[in-house]
Amino acid sequence: MSRNGRRRSRSRSPRGRGGMVGSRYEIGKLQTLRPVQWSQLKLETIVREPYRSKASYRRSEREISEWRRSKEITTKGHDIPDPIFTFEESGFPAEIIDELRYAGFTSPTPIQAQGWPIALSGRDMVGIAKTGSGKTLSYLIPALIHIDQQPRLRRGDGPIALILAPTRELAQQIKQVADDFGRALKYKNTCLFGGGKKRKQQDDLDYGVEIVIATPGRLIDFLSSNQTNLRRCSYLVLDEADRMLDMGFEPQIRTIIEQIRPDRQTLMWSATWPDIVARLVKDYLKDYAQINVGSLKLAANHNILQIIDVCQEYEKESKLSILLREIMAEKECKTIIFIETKKRVDDITRKVKRDGWPARCIHGDKSQNERDATLNSFRSGRTPILIATDVAARGLDVDDVKFVINFDFPTTSEDYIHRIGRTGRCNNTGTAYTFFTPNNASKARDLIDVLKEAKQVINPKLVELANMKIKSRGKLC
Repeated sequence: MSRNGRRRSRSRSPRGRGGMVGSRYEIGKLQTLRPVQWSQLKLETIVREPYRSKASYRRSEREISEWRRSKEITTKGHDIPDPIFTFEESGFPAEIIDELRYAGFTSPTPIQAQGWPIALSGRDMVGIAKTGSGKTLSYLIPALIHIDQQPRLRRGDGPIALILAPTRELAQQIKQVADDFGRALKYKNTCLFGGGKKRKQQDDLDYGVEIVIATPGRLIDFLSSNQTNLRRCSYLVLDEADRMLDMGFEPQIRTIIEQIRPDRQTLMWSATWPDIVARLVKDYLKDYAQINVGSLKLAANHNILQIIDVCQEYEKESKLSILLREIMAEKECKTIIFIETKKRVDDITRKVKRDGWPARCIHGDKSQNERDATLNSFRSGRTPILIATDVAARGLDVDDVKFVINFDFPTTSEDYIHRIGRTGRCNNTGTAYTFFTPNNASKARDLIDVLKEAKQVINPKLVELANMKIKSRGKLC
């Protein structure tokens, strides 16, 4: 007990978002899951029908090389299959192609055009592409076709395909796509995430689902209590792997992979290529093919106007008020404001509302019902201002966000790129405002590099901060 009589709360994980393994409860859950002795089990045989492109659509090596160059696609690995340029070339079932047409798609995106043939070949693969590039269908449709080749589920079987995602918002969005396209082949899925109704999720697992979409923590809960298993899982997807690792999920991911049969197909998708992702690939992927759409160099969407306001910490609230008055006068004004801590998110939300603007907030302490209601209100435009921690930096699929405001600069340049990437989606334009203070000076050089690559105007004060930081380092040396 503390001196004032209140019970001290337990220390939290260093990550305020709850990603890291820190509590005794979380560690205990991981320790109950021992590696499976696969050699002692009789497993269902995996059926793999190799992908073959249709002969009538074969193209010359020169034509394919020119197409890859025009789409900024590079590949790594041997025997990379040729890309497909139309849905008809894919060999997909007619039901899938009809669903693609019904959804309004006219042709594959670059990541789909090259990614589908690789995924359909049955090989492990790594896909590096920015958010909003169409990667969900890049792994989901091959998953459905893989499932279609396997023996049907029996009572007590776990899923055939597992998709891991870093946040509940992204997991739910993947589920929506899985609902739409799984319906075409009559395959079921469920979404396992903290904050959702656990009984409903358990009922889905008991009934039998071919696809499980999950955040790592909730899946560990079900595995450690023997409420499901991954012995039938032969198709594993790690979506936004860089984000999951950044959130501290590496122990959970490694534990989960140990529960999956070693002859699985593994697909890892990431927007960036940090060393920690490369290590995971080296440990768990075999003879993999890699596809990069765009440069591996840190780069922002060029359709986004980036404006950096170098200011003092105490100035930020008044600057935000002025900025919102300008934004709310625009015809299209849907805005996301990113703030570092949950407490300050709540404080700024109250202030914005006092100023007369319709705003709602989202962060890790909000219940699932609150988060769903907030996102629905934001998507529909009823509430045009969303104030959030980095829980909304990735996986938030809203195409008409016109403005992003970084009230607090994020901890890494990668997070900065993902935050501002909430606008400028689907070839639209957008504007990102960032308040940058002397406390952020250590990140000034990286930010300048991002701005230069995107051909943005660079604030001279930002250059001054970067130079001051370099000089101070020189003095220390």
